[in-house]
Amino acid sequence: MGKVRKRVTARADNPRSAAQVEDAGFSLVEMVVTISLMGIAMVPMMLASWTLVKSSAQNRNSTRVETVLSNAADRVNRAPESCDYSVYLQAASLAEGWGTDNATAVYHYYVPGATAVANGSWQTGSCPNGVYEDGLVQKVDITVTSPDGNLHRSVQVVKSQI
Repeated sequence: MGKVRKRVTARADNPRSAAQVEDAGFSLVEMVVTISLMGIAMVPMMLASWTLVKSSAQNRNSTRVETVLSNAADRVNRAPESCDYSVYLQAASLAEGWGTDNATAVYHYYVPGATAVANGSWQTGSCPNGVYEDGLVQKVDITVTSPDGNLHRSVQVVKSQI
């Protein structure tokens, strides 16, 4: 059935002395081998943990940038037509607890062609001559940058009264 273990004790007829029975611990070589094996097993686990923490931080940062970008695009889309939407971009950035310079915009407005079949073109600027005109079509290129500067995301919003 089960094995019976024999207890070794120091007796007169036993060749092992009492000092040898009590000193049956680990040797220095055994301890070094044990610590080395534990180290070999722990290093990959520590690296995996570090990678997981780093990846989690990047994902969180990316999610926050996407949130600010979405908020900024939504605020610009819902804003009344004007020549400057920077206050809406700043509000989206401040809502996340960031500074006002994390969301920027580049503006363009559309100039239709001379005839219905002629191509129009996008001009740089938010409004022609700095004045908003009825029927103006604007393209706002919104870029959001993470506070650490490592992540950039952009979206285009086209605004029109039509």
